[in-house]
Amino acid sequence: MDVDQRDVDQRDVDQRDVDQRDVDQRDVDQRDVDQRDVDQRDLDQRELGQRELGQQLAGLDALEGDEAGAPGRLSVLWGRAWPKLTALVLAVAAWQLVVLSGWRPSYVLPGPSTVLDEVVRIGGTGAFWQALGVTASRAAIGYGAAIAVGSVIGALVATIRPLRTAVGSLITGLQTMPSIAWFPLAVLLFKLSEGAIIFVVVLGAAPSIANGLIGGVDHVPPLLVRAGRMLGARGPTLFRHVVLPAALPSCLGGLKQGWAFAWRSLMAGELLLILPNRPSIGSQLDFARDLNDSPLLLAYMIVVLIAGILVDGAFGAVDGRLRRRRGLVDTAT
Repeated sequence: MDVDQRDVDQRDVDQRDVDQRDVDQRDVDQRDVDQRDVDQRDLDQRELGQRELGQQLAGLDALEGDEAGAPGRLSVLWGRAWPKLTALVLAVAAWQLVVLSGWRPSYVLPGPSTVLDEVVRIGGTGAFWQALGVTASRAAIGYGAAIAVGSVIGALVATIRPLRTAVGSLITGLQTMPSIAWFPLAVLLFKLSEGAIIFVVVLGAAPSIANGLIGGVDHVPPLLVRAGRMLGARGPTLFRHVVLPAALPSCLGGLKQGWAFAWRSLMAGELLLILPNRPSIGSQLDFARDLNDSPLLLAYMIVVLIAGILVDGAFGAVDGRLRRRRGLVDTAT
């Protein structure tokens, strides 16, 4: 009888334990459900707040646009074009005034209309386009090589401190050297060949590109670097995904300056090294000087100027797009 009673008591205890565990499990499940409901309400509230904020910002933008008046595409283009057109008109007017003053004879310094006619004339000849193609190919090859060399050197110097101490000043010294000073060495190394011209173009442009990259890396905020390291970026990954994007504006400035040095070096090389069966813009300039053909000489000089302006416009477009992506342009103005 006592044994049966103990069995009954034990079963009661076990049943109470089972009931308590069921109650505890239901409490846990209920708390989980309540917590999910709270999280969902918080998420819904944040999404609602974001939508309301977006609507408010859109309303502010629309209000600002209504007050200021959104400029049309033609207005934007005209706003960009009229300063350049005004500068062009003033330059041509000053040129014409110098010609009218009689400072030099017309066969030495022709007027704008004469030179413009000459530009139109050479633009219809095959020799001009052949010379332009040779010069453009040299510029592309030399500048491309300068980008490769300058980028590698700049990245190494920017990331390796002993290397910067060793050659940092040397890069700046090479940048300050006149490109024409390299031509005697280029002729000794490559003779009268395309290699001599490309060699000088690379030496003229690469230091500027390297310095642009080095300066950009130097101005990367340390906070970005620490944040990248906390997220697991190290070594080349840190440089590729954190440092290089932050240094991109300065790198673009170095590329632009490098192009200017490359173009100047190329023109100097083509004036000094005239290769057989390889007509170029520089060689045509030299021939026009030998023939005392001032209109032809000035026409090719204008071609060189136009080429530089077009490339500068391309760099300006890339720079504007970069600044817009980074929120550095006020789109409301």
